[in-house]
Amino acid sequence: MKSDLAEYIMARIPHEAAFMKVYLLFSLPDVCRGLRSAAWLRSLAFGADSQFCAPPNVACFLGSTLEQSASLSSQYSLTLMRSLLLFPLVLASAAVAADLPVIPSAPIAQKKELLFSDDFQGAEPAKVWHKVVPTFSVEDGVLKGTQTRDVDVPAADGKPAVKSHAAVHGLEIPTKDSVVEVKIRFEGATIIDVEFDDRAYTGAHYGHLCRAQVRLNGVTLIDERDGGMRNDIREMGNDPTKKEERAKLLQGRSATFPAAFVAGKWYTLQVETVGDAMRVSMDGTPVGYLKSSGIAHATKSKIELGVAGKSGLFDDIKVWNAEAAK
Repeated sequence: MKSDLAEYIMARIPHEAAFMKVYLLFSLPDVCRGLRSAAWLRSLAFGADSQFCAPPNVACFLGSTLEQSASLSSQYSLTLMRSLLLFPLVLASAAVAADLPVIPSAPIAQKKELLFSDDFQGAEPAKVWHKVVPTFSVEDGVLKGTQTRDVDVPAADGKPAVKSHAAVHGLEIPTKDSVVEVKIRFEGATIIDVEFDDRAYTGAHYGHLCRAQVRLNGVTLIDERDGGMRNDIREMGNDPTKKEERAKLLQGRSATFPAAFVAGKWYTLQVETVGDAMRVSMDGTPVGYLKSSGIAHATKSKIELGVAGKSGLFDDIKVWNAEAAK
């Protein structure tokens, strides 16, 4: 039965998700011991609407009742249940990975002159930084962002309503094509990102152009200018009858790549923008790519760092002007 499952993994999970194959194949010894058939777990393992339709022997093989696992040693039971519960998530991620853009293995940008750098060794951020949404501070030689506008406040006593919003810190560095490199660390944050804006551009909300978002479980690249922040598309979000039309307009305007990062660890995030393409790498390993028209905006006048949640750290930021790699 183990060979049946191994064959299924190798045949059905896309090549782009090779790391998932490796995980599952290494998990087989744990999954294979003591399992019995249970039809109710077949839906858990593969989902009623999943494109992964396992052969009956594989589905039954994966299906084991919680009661049976409870009779095993506590350590093995925990390992077994982790494997079982992770399996549908891995398969779902693999299905998504099959439709994701191929990430170029080599950089798409060639660095030119260094436009800006900051190692945050002063007591305050350099004067070129400006507050966009609170709260950022320099602590122990790093820039710390914490979302403090974390609840919606309704209008009252003549004061306008205030929407919750991630903390944002900005730089006025006009670029077209660039490479932004910064060390990041999750300390409770749910999202850390690098954003590009042009406040003079009125075709998108607040001049939002594009961004690269990092979560502990993935990386998302977004074309906002021609996607969700484009004025007409953003307005459609308030009209339930426009849901399908809006979804069609947003196709291809973002891409989310599965990943696995660890809180409390420093990573070097690099975001390359060249023409209509954006490539993201982490510690030198490519982790995301998107090609979409809004990324090609000619005047990316602002670069911003964002943090959702509590808290995210930044250090050693560098910004280079760039051109397409040859």
